[in-house]
Amino acid sequence: MPPTTPRRPPGQAPLPTVTADSFVMADFRPRTRRRPPGPYRRLLSLPGARAFTIGNLTARLPMGMFSLSAVVMIAGTRDSYALAGAVTATGLAATALVAPWTARLVDRHGQARVALPAALVAALGSLALLLCVRHGAPDWTLFAAYAATATTPNTGGMARARWAHLLKGDTDALHTANSFEQAADELCFMLGPVLAAFLSATFFPEAGTLVGVVLLVTGMLLFTAQRSTEPPAQPRPPAKAPFRAPGVPSLLAVCLAMGGVFGAMEVVTIAFADAQGHRTAAGVVLALQAAGSCAAGLLYGALKPAGSAADRLPWCVAAMTALLTLPLLAASLTGSLPLLAVTLLVAGMATAPTMVTTMTLVQRRTPAGRLNEGMTLAVTGLLGGIACGSAAGGWTVEHVSATAGYGVPVTAAAAALLLALLPLTGDRAGQDRA
Repeated sequence: MPPTTPRRPPGQAPLPTVTADSFVMADFRPRTRRRPPGPYRRLLSLPGARAFTIGNLTARLPMGMFSLSAVVMIAGTRDSYALAGAVTATGLAATALVAPWTARLVDRHGQARVALPAALVAALGSLALLLCVRHGAPDWTLFAAYAATATTPNTGGMARARWAHLLKGDTDALHTANSFEQAADELCFMLGPVLAAFLSATFFPEAGTLVGVVLLVTGMLLFTAQRSTEPPAQPRPPAKAPFRAPGVPSLLAVCLAMGGVFGAMEVVTIAFADAQGHRTAAGVVLALQAAGSCAAGLLYGALKPAGSAADRLPWCVAAMTALLTLPLLAASLTGSLPLLAVTLLVAGMATAPTMVTTMTLVQRRTPAGRLNEGMTLAVTGLLGGIACGSAAGGWTVEHVSATAGYGVPVTAAAAALLLALLPLTGDRAGQDRA
């Protein structure tokens, strides 16, 4: 009968065992395979990274809620989509003017000292809009209240600034961080409108705005409380304004054109779904586009793309332009809303890599000490493009057709490609290394 070896609890030392004429050491400890952590796990394992990320995502989610909530409130009580659209457009224009100044103050005095008071002012503006709508105040008060929300800090830009501060010199990790932040943007703009619509429809029209205010203030409190990861303030930055830095104006022009893609796509998709008799499905269709971008952003961040960001940008924009022809073909040839949704999911996969590459270039070309301002200028360019794209898409839908409207995003993407292919001053002069 062969000798038996007593079992020992896992974790104990190996036991000496005699088998036939051999003396062996039997190790009964459980075998575990240790896999190296992935790039995102390594990123979030940095001291303080998870804490500021949770606060940042909480504060960023309302960015996808406020516009829809305002439209629902105003249109529901005043029975005027024109008034609702004009009020939200005013807030967009005010943000484009005020946001770069807010970002400049953040760079000079620190995120905690500026971002939290600015968020509180924006929250008061949203609450003022809520009260004006609920109590039937004159129309002009709606414009004034919503314009006050322009002080909302660029939370995505501040998070990217923190990653740049924590990952100095680590190009691969910074690429992963930028991809993560772009995926977070897409996720927030995908879930925000859905959450706002659910709250406003389930409870009362002002519920979306009210919850958005709570999330903004709570998230900003959590975010600014993480002082260990905050980049140092630059009271007197020696560098010139980001707008005058080599290569930055050209990038802002690319952002303007890409914003036209986003603005036109939203308006045209709503109009197309309405023409098919399924207007309520437009939100789900647009959410699929954001989902495709979010997934592609996470995948892009896990990879290590070859070449410099300046070399990759034209290829990314070219891919976006090519994929945007799919919704145009689906709408023109079939008129099927489900097929359109599938093509938007595929087309969205080019958005995140393009935006990640663009924001990486903005970071590298922005002078030291003015990163928040440079990132916010890029966002301002996107906002301006969204406004122009919305107007162009709406005009095309009204005067031609909803199907023809899908030609506007393709045209805007082609313009972005042309701008990306133009020679840029300083692109290869050491600012776009790696």
